[in-house]
Amino acid sequence: MVDIALLTQIIEPEAKALGFDLVRVKMFGGKSDPTLQVMAERPDTGQLTIDDCADLSRRISDRLDELEAEGRDPIPDAYRLEVSSPGIDRPLTRPQDYANWAGHEAKITLTDKVDNRKILTGDLVGIDGENVTIDVRGHQPMTVALPQIADAKLTITDRLIAATAPLSTEGADEFVEVSDDADTADTNDNDALKEGHA
Repeated sequence: MVDIALLTQIIEPEAKALGFDLVRVKMFGGKSDPTLQVMAERPDTGQLTIDDCADLSRRISDRLDELEAEGRDPIPDAYRLEVSSPGIDRPLTRPQDYANWAGHEAKITLTDKVDNRKILTGDLVGIDGENVTIDVRGHQPMTVALPQIADAKLTITDRLIAATAPLSTEGADEFVEVSDDADTADTNDNDALKEGHA
């Protein structure tokens, strides 16, 4: 099993070196199609451009290549690398996300049921320490601790679109491809990929 915490420690300095904040590192696809997804943003815009994605993809690939050459490859099997912006309906992965997006609608999936509910949908109230409060639609405000949250993301609403309207949509949800034998990055619609190492 891939160590996501270790990958995050490897990737975050590469993002920081470019002035980006790391939003999420995630592996998905299982053994049949393992994919390393890296989501990052510029602190001032909350997104990345296509060029930003390409730059970050190159840095991550170079760093992982170095580790492989040293015999310390954190992903020993073949994989694909996707680098993208969070997009409008962004995942909420850090404590600051719950503060920054208070007042907007979110969907929170819990690790276990609370008040007989595993999915909470409603307006985010905010965060206090490790406790997130959401005004659950058709119910009441509920407070859950961060460790109880399995997954959380914003829901696209007119309010959210209006709040993010000044931001450019360039690069949102774009993936970047960097081949092992190429020096430049190319995009392929909204789903370009990088092959990892065998």
